[in-house]
Amino acid sequence: MRQYFRNINEAIVTILTGMWVTFRHLFTPAVTVQYPHQRDVLPERSRQKLHVNMDDCEGCRQCERACPVNCIAVETVKALPEEDLGTTKEGKKKRLHVIRFDIDMSKCCYCNLCTFPCPTEAIYMTPDYEYATYDRKDFLLNFTEYSAEEAENLRERSRKEKEAKAAALNKQSSTN
Repeated sequence: MRQYFRNINEAIVTILTGMWVTFRHLFTPAVTVQYPHQRDVLPERSRQKLHVNMDDCEGCRQCERACPVNCIAVETVKALPEEDLGTTKEGKKKRLHVIRFDIDMSKCCYCNLCTFPCPTEAIYMTPDYEYATYDRKDFLLNFTEYSAEEAENLRERSRKEKEAKAAALNKQSSTN
């Protein structure tokens, strides 16, 4: 008979303990967010999508060298002395045509190491975190301001200049 009343007492205590836990959670605020309509504020230093301000980019390629996963591809061509490519926000004259500046966000590990060596702070992380897509090609970000034709013309001009310099050096070394 004792065991019978102990079991009843234990059942009542267990039920009351469970109800107390439920009752406590009844008055706590909800932690879920109704995502598309309501968004949490992200921390100030959160790492999201990369962006490049090409008006400030000098083409130094330091971001490309700093990237541990090689998701940044930069190609530059020297400008002619008489060409004016503008200046950066610090007032430094640009000397390189940046004919290719691609970032493959599908490879990016969001480490933010590429933003620190940039002398003009042209590359930075944006707070944009909604860039899911169905096609991988959409993760390839192209920041170049040159068309494919213009880029090819600049490459060809650079190649010809290098050949002319090499020929001049060979001619000069053969005369000595």
